[in-house]
Amino acid sequence: RLYRPFVAAKLSEAIPATCKKIAVLDRTKEPGSLGEPLYIDVVTALSMTGRTNIKVVGGRYGLGSKDTPPQSVFAVYENLAADAPKNNFTIGIVDDVTGLSLEEKPAPDTAAPGTIACKFWGLGGDGTVGANKNSIKIIGDHTDKFIQAYFQYDSKKTSGITISHLRFGDKAIKSPYYINKADFVACHNSSYLKKYDMVSDIKPGGTFLLDCAWDMAGLEENLPAKVKSYIANNNVKFYTIDATTIATKQIGNAKVKNTVLQSAFFSLANILPKDEAIDYMKKAAYKSYIKKGQAMVDLNYAAIDAGSDAFVEVAVPEAWKTVAPDAPKAAYTSKRADLEKFVNTVVNPVNAMAGDSLPVSAFSDYVDGTFPQGSTASEKRGVAVYVPEWYPENCIQCNNCAFVCPHAAIRPFAMTEAEAAAAPAATKFTEKPVIKTAYKFSMAISPADCMGCTLCVKACPVTAKAEKDGTDKKAIAMVLRETQDDQQAPWDYAVANVSEKPELINATVKGSQFKQPLLEFSGSCAGCAETSYARLITQLFGERMYISNATGCSSIWGGSAPATPYTVNNATGHGPAWANSLFEDNAEHGLGIHLGQKTIRNRLIAKVEEMMASDKASDEFKAAAKAYIDSKDDGKTNKAAADALVVELEKAVAAGCPTAPAILAEKDYLAKKSVWIFGGDGWAYDIGFGGLDHVIASGEDVNIMVFDTEVYSNTGGQASKASNIGQVAQFAAAGKAIGKKNLAEIAMSYGYVYVAQVAMGADMNQLLKALTEAEAYNGPSIIIGYAPCEMHGIKGTMANCQLEMKKAVDSGYWQMFRYNPALKAEGKNPFTLDSKEPTGSYIDFIKNENRYSRLAASNPERAEKLFEQAEANAKAKYERLTKYSKLYE
Repeated sequence: RLYRPFVAAKLSEAIPATCKKIAVLDRTKEPGSLGEPLYIDVVTALSMTGRTNIKVVGGRYGLGSKDTPPQSVFAVYENLAADAPKNNFTIGIVDDVTGLSLEEKPAPDTAAPGTIACKFWGLGGDGTVGANKNSIKIIGDHTDKFIQAYFQYDSKKTSGITISHLRFGDKAIKSPYYINKADFVACHNSSYLKKYDMVSDIKPGGTFLLDCAWDMAGLEENLPAKVKSYIANNNVKFYTIDATTIATKQIGNAKVKNTVLQSAFFSLANILPKDEAIDYMKKAAYKSYIKKGQAMVDLNYAAIDAGSDAFVEVAVPEAWKTVAPDAPKAAYTSKRADLEKFVNTVVNPVNAMAGDSLPVSAFSDYVDGTFPQGSTASEKRGVAVYVPEWYPENCIQCNNCAFVCPHAAIRPFAMTEAEAAAAPAATKFTEKPVIKTAYKFSMAISPADCMGCTLCVKACPVTAKAEKDGTDKKAIAMVLRETQDDQQAPWDYAVANVSEKPELINATVKGSQFKQPLLEFSGSCAGCAETSYARLITQLFGERMYISNATGCSSIWGGSAPATPYTVNNATGHGPAWANSLFEDNAEHGLGIHLGQKTIRNRLIAKVEEMMASDKASDEFKAAAKAYIDSKDDGKTNKAAADALVVELEKAVAAGCPTAPAILAEKDYLAKKSVWIFGGDGWAYDIGFGGLDHVIASGEDVNIMVFDTEVYSNTGGQASKASNIGQVAQFAAAGKAIGKKNLAEIAMSYGYVYVAQVAMGADMNQLLKALTEAEAYNGPSIIIGYAPCEMHGIKGTMANCQLEMKKAVDSGYWQMFRYNPALKAEGKNPFTLDSKEPTGSYIDFIKNENRYSRLAASNPERAEKLFEQAEANAKAKYERLTKYSKLYE
């Protein structure tokens, strides 16, 4: 239906002569206008057709994708029934600031008679959404029923929450809102029961399916009282199924859990005869998974057969009807008052899926769009089935495990005798102290924040004979999360109470990890390479960082509402200042941040120099000012010099200096800042390349970090100019035929841009050198980091992310090097090739990833041709890089 042209006569014809009042709902907000577009059109049309006897009011709905349930619409009719209906109203939210909202009351079930409503609560990445898409297609294709499906997601890249809303019935479904009265509810993650109010959506007499490993005693122990009471008092049919164990133990692949649960749903819902439902599910599974190989198809077949009768009905005890309520959940507490208020007022309700109930006043402290940093620490999601256990008797204190951790959920701590004595009893320590100190060494792990990626275990270089069971063990191993619950207290204690030890902190693999990470517990995928890079950068420069972030994966895990993973140092209260503009203008946005603070700082420096020249300035002030001016371009030392200068400026104010107050008013800009521009390859190579090129050509002192996943990761895996020959991606289904854009060499062509290519898993020390050199370089720098991604389909999953980086370098697929223009002034070669000549097989490497092996399976001849060309290109690039080494000698 076309909104324009708006035909007044047609509208008038459609309105009965008996109509007295009309409410017009717009899904937009146009500040400064007398009314929203549709409202103005309706008022104008009625005026033009002589229908001025009709009272017209306007309102807004659905802003920010807000759901509009029946009670909101009923509120509109109640408003119209009033003698003087409110104009310019809002529905779907409690507006207790401007008073524009309409009061809403519980509404009846408005679905068509016979409509069955089903709601599935899943974990992001567990396949629940995909299985439900198949389910609704099966029902639509193989029954006479009408169907409808909506899917809700949070902003976590994986292991967030998903809610699938499925409706089917014998009459047309006209319910454009989420289900809040369900015939069937399934919970695919038992931890959700204590986080979300899901059973209250079940209609009396409805069905509840819970995926858990609990027997009756376990249910008694783990089910919240509110859940027990609702099930018992509303005659809910309650079933359990241990889909996780069936998938992992019986079938041998945790990823088919979704299919086990899908099969159980069809059996319980009884929509189709069981044999027919199984047949249709298997056909859908073949279509969905054959691209991953017949083996994956067969696993899903086994899951369908197993799930069809694996559920158990629970005999609901009569005692549940009168069960005593649980103690209320304790409020979040923090040493930072702003964070504590934000978490309790906004974060916790939103994370409990109760954000729609928040009134406008809850956001009154955040009207400018800024949120307190560090709120992800309050989430404690506890989504990992397996988490690491540390064996101090085997540990060599290398800190590799913490260095690779994407979520900063494992950290080394050096404790004084007093700190160690006050630690919880479950705290573990190595027998040997931190080398060359008396500090006691402890590796703290947060089971509630860990994502279970296994990178820490893979990174551990130790194999030692563990006395506990006589097997070869590293210093760390993956175990069931429940066995590590006692390690949460040691983690909480260490994070809150153990001080940093400055003498241990340096730009080495080990030393960098004694610094508090200022990116923690993000919503990135388990094993994500991007967050490992970003977390390390915050440990090196975070307390003086600005970050301009391109839209993409790094903006989703880096700044999605409500919780913020970037945080502040516990001791100083300083951390990265983060902002996201658009996809296409991120480089310019970052340059603007740099130029803005540079302009202010230059003005302050001029004032300091003016004061230095005064004969009234004290010798102490002149000394502090000189130290500050001399170090103004050195971010490492300038902060201390700026702090000393502030002390002297405060003395100058007390002495009556007229200039000092103006400098102190903007003292936050005195110290040199580290400006970083973050983004993925879709931004850097494609959409934002023009801006990136403009910024590096400017000569300004900004640092650019490109997370190169060789694909548009955030939007589902479309090919970018960073995608390589032979790679299968969206828009390159037959394998990309064009080679990868050489962004690094384009940047090097300027001659004055610091350029590096890095791969954390291949060489941690080379990465640290590149980061520290780039940040220290007084000019533009760009670092391109190889970042394996879920979209690559690595064999062995993202648990092998860091190992895959090493294989990429060893096979010649990825090259590591550094180009440092600052070395020219020292008479040194600015180009360093850090990669050795390839020793591994290029073809074997790419065939280890589904993005390439898919082509070999579907079109072997084309794959062979493209793979050979890709290998030839890689060899030619390495040869060219070796020539650069000689060229710059």
